[in-house]
Amino acid sequence: MLAAACRRLRQPGSAGWLRRLSSLPESAIHETAFGEFIPLSDQAGVPVLVRLHERQWGALARLPAAKLTEAGYQGEHLPSHVAVVRDAFGAHDDSHRRLGQEVAALGPHKVAVTADLAHPHNRLIVDDYELSEDKQNYRLRTVGTDLLRFFRQHELHTILVPDVQAAAQGLSTSAVGAQRGIKQSTNEVLMVAPTAFVFNDQAAQDNTFMNSAVNTFDPPASEGGEATHRQPPPSVTKRVLREFAALHHELTEVAGVKVNLFQHSLDHGTPDAVFPNNWFSTHPAGEALGGVQKDTLVFYPMKCPNRQAERRDDIKEVLQHWGYGRTIDMSPFEAEGQYFEGTGVLVIDRINGVAYVALSERADKQLAERWVAQLGYKDLVTFTSTDHAGGTVYHTNVMMAIGTDVAVVCLESVEDEAERRHLQQRLSKTHTIVDITRQQMAALCGNVLELEDGRGLPVLAMSTRAYNAFTDDQKKVLRRHVAALHHANIDTLEHIGGGGVRCTLAEIF
Repeated sequence: MLAAACRRLRQPGSAGWLRRLSSLPESAIHETAFGEFIPLSDQAGVPVLVRLHERQWGALARLPAAKLTEAGYQGEHLPSHVAVVRDAFGAHDDSHRRLGQEVAALGPHKVAVTADLAHPHNRLIVDDYELSEDKQNYRLRTVGTDLLRFFRQHELHTILVPDVQAAAQGLSTSAVGAQRGIKQSTNEVLMVAPTAFVFNDQAAQDNTFMNSAVNTFDPPASEGGEATHRQPPPSVTKRVLREFAALHHELTEVAGVKVNLFQHSLDHGTPDAVFPNNWFSTHPAGEALGGVQKDTLVFYPMKCPNRQAERRDDIKEVLQHWGYGRTIDMSPFEAEGQYFEGTGVLVIDRINGVAYVALSERADKQLAERWVAQLGYKDLVTFTSTDHAGGTVYHTNVMMAIGTDVAVVCLESVEDEAERRHLQQRLSKTHTIVDITRQQMAALCGNVLELEDGRGLPVLAMSTRAYNAFTDDQKKVLRRHVAALHHANIDTLEHIGGGGVRCTLAEIF
């Protein structure tokens, strides 16, 4: 209950925390016989949230100002606006949800809300009231605005959390990120449409997730009846493009993600250009608990020559045009036979500053250590991951993913007991773990990415194949931490290219 939460906040040592997170005094959070009152900010014009104990079945034309006087607001301290919260789609006999369990102010311009509110059937709406000139009543201004939209209208940064009370006490990664202004996910990505997609023989040497087009499709045959090449026919390229276009639509038009879209031709000689996250990454100042000192752009050493060619001058120029204060170029290590393929091999906790790396031919340990030191990250966790056939997993991002408060990982793929225990223990310090099987890893359940949608809320992007492979219980856990699971069918790209949705997304911070 809110009252109990307020009592806990008044315990020794709690007052300082409250003052740090908000300029509001402890006594500003109230509960009376009339309802719950939660001020969102001490800034003029930002409403006080009110949840009436007696359920309302619609908006009221006016709200007596005396009801706020009961909560301690008097005279000139009466707020100019009040927002009364109602259930949008709760059945008549549903239990009354406590506002203090759904919403908490985290400080100026920041508010935590439970992830359940992002799902349509759990929506809360608000009726907005303005104080009359005689200060006797609050008069109705707007009716039934979605609560999350209402927060955006008042420029309040909304942090989606599984547990509001834990966030209010600074006990979650999302709360830490909110306090420090660090984000795990972004609303902007760079993608390269597979306009010249072909099977990449070079990459197939150690990517067991790839399948030859010869084994899947019917390429042109010679007069003797045997296939003359291993690249897919034009119809396959068009099929992959249709799939990719549907993914692009899901991200841009449904999720509201900003996509900077490029293309490639056969002349570029880059069959895997659709996977740009491997050759560069971006990092804002303040990332890794302040370890990243300047906005940083990093270029990476790639194992395959035709993947090295993906570092096109035109794309690099655009990236540098966006004004990063520091550029780190690790590509010269290619000449020494050392490789470190970006956020393919790096799965990073951007808030807490932890880098997770599954070592392989494409993930050199010395370069991982160098990256951590140069970026200012706090910790490096390395291990070896294997697939069902015992082969080394080529990229970390096919066996694990990290969101703000939730992580997906295939623990059974880490056969060394000490490495597996260390990985699990380090992850569980900051995240709820969704443990997937090797079979689910093969369905690319680990190749998912948390993004920020057009509402500023975290969502998870994945393929339809991965979505279908998650169990219902696993999806429930994921939905406790993100507003939506966005997916698109990219079966052909996954089968031939060996990469899923996460591989197609290069984050722009």
